[in-house]
Amino acid sequence: MPAPAVKAPTLAEFELAHDVVAQVAIETPVLHSNYLSQIVGHEVFLKCENLQRTGAYKLRGAYNRMSKLSAAERRKGVVAASAGNHAQGVALAAKKLGIKATIFMPVGASLPKFQATQNYGANVVLEGSVFAETLAAAQAYATKKGAIFIPPYDHIDVIQGQGTVGLEIMDQVDDVDTILVAIGGGGLAAGVAVAAKLRAAEAGRKIKVIGVQSEHAASYVPSLKAGKVVEIHATPTIADGIAVNKPGRIPFELIKKHIDKVVTVSDDEIAKAIVVLLERAKQVVEPAGAVAVAALMSGVVKPKGTTVAVLSGGNIDPLLMQKVIGHGLAASERYTTISVLLPDRPGQLVKTAQAIAAAHGNVVEVLHTRHGKGLEVTEVELRMSIETTGHEHRQRVLKALQDAGLKARIEAETL
Repeated sequence: MPAPAVKAPTLAEFELAHDVVAQVAIETPVLHSNYLSQIVGHEVFLKCENLQRTGAYKLRGAYNRMSKLSAAERRKGVVAASAGNHAQGVALAAKKLGIKATIFMPVGASLPKFQATQNYGANVVLEGSVFAETLAAAQAYATKKGAIFIPPYDHIDVIQGQGTVGLEIMDQVDDVDTILVAIGGGGLAAGVAVAAKLRAAEAGRKIKVIGVQSEHAASYVPSLKAGKVVEIHATPTIADGIAVNKPGRIPFELIKKHIDKVVTVSDDEIAKAIVVLLERAKQVVEPAGAVAVAALMSGVVKPKGTTVAVLSGGNIDPLLMQKVIGHGLAASERYTTISVLLPDRPGQLVKTAQAIAAAHGNVVEVLHTRHGKGLEVTEVELRMSIETTGHEHRQRVLKALQDAGLKARIEAETL
């Protein structure tokens, strides 16, 4: 039997969802970005869902869905499967509605996200080494216990809740021409696209909505090309919050009709965006939440007119942040590892240090070894981590070393 046709929510339905969501979620601020505006050549604003309660937009959809449960359904409790943001959204929504929540998370889930979900009052069950096993366990629990399964994106009530982000953008930036939004399963992008375009049409205007995925998990690109849902094999990405192998059926049908374009960004570009958001906007954003900004910075999107980039979440593990910041600085050519092969005799370290100092580089770490692969008996290798201000300065430091007669080369950085 074919799946039922997907009917897009009306503007009235989105507005009703906004009234419901406002009972628990805050209207997150929109911040102007001078830095991004200069890069793009048009005004750029940031919709800061990273400042939402629970640290992400997911609360909106979860609460809207659960608010529609009958009294009998609420007594059965709810169950969800999530490695992070959806878990926290369901847990807080359940607490506010007085519903018992059981959240399945994969073994090895981020400790901060695990603790946050528990702190919202949910019963957390760790099961499955990969998310597919966690999801299967949650669905089996729902069948056995009669609990109501709350999907992260593939439900019209969830999409209506996420679409309230689009309504707020239209109210906060009334001259917006383009909205950039992350796509994982598609709930946020579908909701924002439909809601924002309905509100724009009400005012006699047209806007564009562009979806952004990680190039390592871009399931919407082949799906839109094929005109149907296509499952891919996602490869590891730092943007784990949007690493989805297959679009949701309902979001896909809405995105197919209402999203103007879907683009992809690399992990390097995402890391650079996270660093820029920290430095320039003072916003802590998780990798999945930074993809819209990454699309602007990389130039894969060249919007015309006022643009809003949605920062969809800010729940980043501090250890991952430390790693991503280092990688982002390296990708921006502001943190460089340079290898120098030196004759094993006195005075070579001084010569190296003088060359770097003359080029105004700042050495932050040094490894000196006589045992590297490929070294001659008479050679040593010096690996230095050096702070630079960007590409030109990086090349100047390298040239200073080479002009001093040293065998210097830039080492490739890996995340």
